Amino acid sequence: MTMRASAEENGWAGESGVASFYGRAHQGRRTAWGTRFDQAAMTAAHPWLPFGTRVRVTLQESGDTVLVTITDRLPARSRVIDVSLAAARALGFTGRGLAQVSLSPG
Repeated sequence: MTMRASAEENGWAGESGVASFYGRAHQGRRTAWGTRFDQAAMTAAHPWLPFGTRVRVTLQESGDTVLVTITDRLPARSRVIDVSLAAARALGFTGRGLAQVSLSPG
């Protein structure tokens, strides 16, 4: 499960929309990829990108970016990605819970 893929290899050019982050209650739970969720890791959930895909998440208001690896599925169509707590902290949106982001191949 250490395979990493480029989003470009999957024919994906990116997207924009609303992001959220996993709360602490998810710590240690098994992800759809089979790994244990670690809120300190730079991981994320996306509706369909293959597990192991690396994605650059850019906070639209500041231009700050993080690189995350897709390890879980996101069932909600109202958001484009859910990031780990560590990624949300690095982007600076933990205080409000939601943020406008752009996703691009990482």
